[in-house]
Amino acid sequence: MQYVLFALLTGAASALAFEPVAWWPLLLIAFALLCEFICRSKTLARGLLVGWAFGFGQFAVGLNWIATAFTYQSNMPPWLGWIAVLLLAVYLAIYPALAAGLAWRFGRENRVIMLIVLGAAWTITEWLRGTMFTGFPWNPAAAALAPTPLITMGALIGTYGLSGLMVLLGGAVWLEYYRRWLPLVIILGVTALLWLLPASRVPADPLTVRGVRVVQPNIGQQDKWRPGFEEEAARRLATLSGPPGGQPRLLLWPEAAVTDPLEDARTDEHRAFAEFQRTRAASVLGPEDRLLTGGIAISARDGVKVDGAANSIFAIAPGGRVIGRYDKAHLVPYGEYLPMRPLLSSIGLSRLAPGDLDFTAGPGPRTIDLGDQWGKVGFQICYEIIFSGHVVDRRQRPGFIFNPSNDAWFGSWGPPQHLAQARLRAAEEGLPVVRSTPTGISAVIDAHGNVVKSLPWRSAGAIDAMLPPAADSAPPFARFGNLIPLLLAALLMFGGIVLGQRRR
Repeated sequence: MQYVLFALLTGAASALAFEPVAWWPLLLIAFALLCEFICRSKTLARGLLVGWAFGFGQFAVGLNWIATAFTYQSNMPPWLGWIAVLLLAVYLAIYPALAAGLAWRFGRENRVIMLIVLGAAWTITEWLRGTMFTGFPWNPAAAALAPTPLITMGALIGTYGLSGLMVLLGGAVWLEYYRRWLPLVIILGVTALLWLLPASRVPADPLTVRGVRVVQPNIGQQDKWRPGFEEEAARRLATLSGPPGGQPRLLLWPEAAVTDPLEDARTDEHRAFAEFQRTRAASVLGPEDRLLTGGIAISARDGVKVDGAANSIFAIAPGGRVIGRYDKAHLVPYGEYLPMRPLLSSIGLSRLAPGDLDFTAGPGPRTIDLGDQWGKVGFQICYEIIFSGHVVDRRQRPGFIFNPSNDAWFGSWGPPQHLAQARLRAAEEGLPVVRSTPTGISAVIDAHGNVVKSLPWRSAGAIDAMLPPAADSAPPFARFGNLIPLLLAALLMFGGIVLGQRRR
């Protein structure tokens, strides 16, 4: 059982490879050690347990920010947050366990084959983790590469392909210890080739002057929904937005920047109040300016009874006119809706976001045309940006993605990890991503995944920048999505299994 304990500690240490610590070489060392632990396992059950322990350690440490969210929910004790982290880690660790079990089953007699199967299985199980039971693909192995030039390879093989490559690189270091240097040379060679191969060309300069202003009001979760704070929030947003200038501006505000509904279908009084909120928000706009802001939309049946609420982004023109709206499609369980509400509410549980009305999901990625000045924009609200291959309407490819978020209740670890995920989406899709959050980290990210400008955590300010250009053409991953890494993983898995059978 000592290797199970070692795997647990190695997994916990590997969490430091991700943001905010970002010691990314640790993940290569961790995968090298994981290969050794799997190799020394005597049975399939022990191999599965080694993989599970590794995953549990990594998720229990890396997802500590979830516990912070519970400190803002008065209906549930803060210690329940740590229980939630551990229970989530128990479940998520099943996926590394499956990868380790497959590697042991088909490669226990040959280290090279074991590594090949592990890399392929890791790719597939990470994709499963992002798909099963609504999915939770937080901190994929590829996220550790966000600060490195290797992130650009996401345009070719996607996040899950990059994760598999990280496993192979770590395993190749392990094989080199046994003086099997050929796999290391091959994997490094393939990595260099993928890195150097141009996936898409990004114009050196924007074709038009497209000024954006990203607002970060530094409004904490403890204040955001506090009764009477709406006026202070509106003042901060207006002050940081600044007065209209000579050039047209695109203002970008965070998720739920306006906490009162911006559309409300209940009664004439409710509709008038929502119109007032839109008009007040639009008071910062010049004649050619536009505003993208997070807000809430409430629908009603028979004009009275509420039948749904949406977490939305509103595209607003001068005068408060709505020119487009996007409703969040991938909602956060226990955050924006409470699964099995009658049962769970009866035992005292509630969702983490304030309110008893669950949000309803929108139809999925949508593109809205803002006109000649800024072109087409796609939207992903907060958590949605972590789902590789599901962030763009491929029938109407946008020129950039707006990702308003509320990371105010995710401690110091959640925001930089979230930013790393947004960088991966930019690289995969060949599109700039603009993030606006209430407390940070807000950022403008170019189409290669590089952070052009950003505002630090827990600071108030605004980013003035030219909107980076999109790639001239959609890169391979943007055209084919996760079919690419899954096909590569399937071929690698098949090859490893066939080689293993022939050697017996």
